[in-house]
Amino acid sequence: MSETPDPEVIELASKVFDLARTGDADALAAYVDAGVPANLTNDKGDTLVMLAAYHGHAAAVTALLERGAEADRANDRGQTPLAGAVFKGEDAVIRALLAGGANPEAGTPSALDTARMFGKAELLELFGAR
Repeated sequence: MSETPDPEVIELASKVFDLARTGDADALAAYVDAGVPANLTNDKGDTLVMLAAYHGHAAAVTALLERGAEADRANDRGQTPLAGAVFKGEDAVIRALLAGGANPEAGTPSALDTARMFGKAELLELFGAR
């Protein structure tokens, strides 16, 4: 049996997803500290970390990872935050994700595959690839 989602919960989730997109690390941290799941996902399987990473917000990524968000959680298309950051060329986010335990081989395509695809030799070296 399917329940209709509470409009207030939907509104709060939308607000938190927007905070991830805009990179408001302090507000995100406060919401997660208050009980919002660190691995909250939207209808496409994008986590808060994925949205913050894709939009280039290293401080927000770090704040979420420090609060238990999964660095390698893939969305519904198999994409990880690290692969998204490689695709977007977000070096600070890449380093934040790696510091938070992200695996360059996770996801489809992986961050490693993405770096190879775009000829990013410096990232291949950072990832320890040959």
